[in-house]
Amino acid sequence: MGTVTLGVSIAVPEPYGSLLQERRAGFGDPAAHGIPTHVTLLPPTEVDGSRLPAIETHLAGVAAGVRPFPMRLSGTGTFRPLSPVVYVQLAEGVSACTWLQQRVRDSSGPLVRELQFPYHPHVTVAHGISEEAMDRAYEELAEFEAAWTCSSFGLYEQGPDGVWRKLRSYEFGGGPSAPSVPAQGSPLDTPTPATG
Repeated sequence: MGTVTLGVSIAVPEPYGSLLQERRAGFGDPAAHGIPTHVTLLPPTEVDGSRLPAIETHLAGVAAGVRPFPMRLSGTGTFRPLSPVVYVQLAEGVSACTWLQQRVRDSSGPLVRELQFPYHPHVTVAHGISEEAMDRAYEELAEFEAAWTCSSFGLYEQGPDGVWRKLRSYEFGGGPSAPSVPAQGSPLDTPTPATG
């Protein structure tokens, strides 16, 4: 079957997802229409296609053990000068996303990998474009706000055309035996200096 490039992420729901995708395109980011608006749980990762069934079983197990949790976006941030990225910040849901991504990359599972930078959940709105355009993204979305209840994440595959397509959604189990993700307001939800 060969190698495939996979990612796991939480989709930003409508109408916010399309709005931020259109704004990203408007800032001149050529990748905007190939990347659904999201919060990354697993960055692009190359795996052997034959491992997909084990990966899907693993992700279903992770999702079954999670209850829905609140997500809120508010304002902008940037990873510059370390990385040419402007993003919308998570004001709520940081600790839950951090916990989830650790489960997705669990050392006993099929998606174990090291991260290039410390995990910092965010929604990219500009990447690798001119400094002027990134400044504009940072300023124009500074007042952006969105909130929803996160109840699933998705497995995505990047096609040869560079476009990311959802393979499957994983709804959270949320049953009485499912553990809650860390409480909001924990130290993980305190904004920290961006490092990557």
